[in-house]
Amino acid sequence: MARKIPDKWQSSVKAIKAVQVAFDMDEKIQLSIRKQALEAGLSPSDQIRDILGLPINKRPKRPRLTVSLAPSDYQLLAEKYQLQAEDQLEIKKKLMDDLITHINSSNKEDKE
Repeated sequence: MARKIPDKWQSSVKAIKAVQVAFDMDEKIQLSIRKQALEAGLSPSDQIRDILGLPINKRPKRPRLTVSLAPSDYQLLAEKYQLQAEDQLEIKKKLMDDLITHINSSNKEDKE
């Protein structure tokens, strides 16, 4: 007996059936595609779909950067910021401050 998929999951059915394709290509080609995607405000995946003439999701995505942090990374960062490793929200705030400071400093150097 087949189980019916709940209505709230129906929109995910297509994604479940999709197959991810990885491309091993020259680093210069990859960098070029990533640059084009950045300039077009697209993800590299959407840029590839656009190049191939495939439809892309036009919904605006919340722009965000991600990094994976292991428990050992939190421990190192906690020591750096003089916090407890369990205080992940405060660590995240400090990380954001560091990133902003870094970019502001880099932009200032570029203008000089």
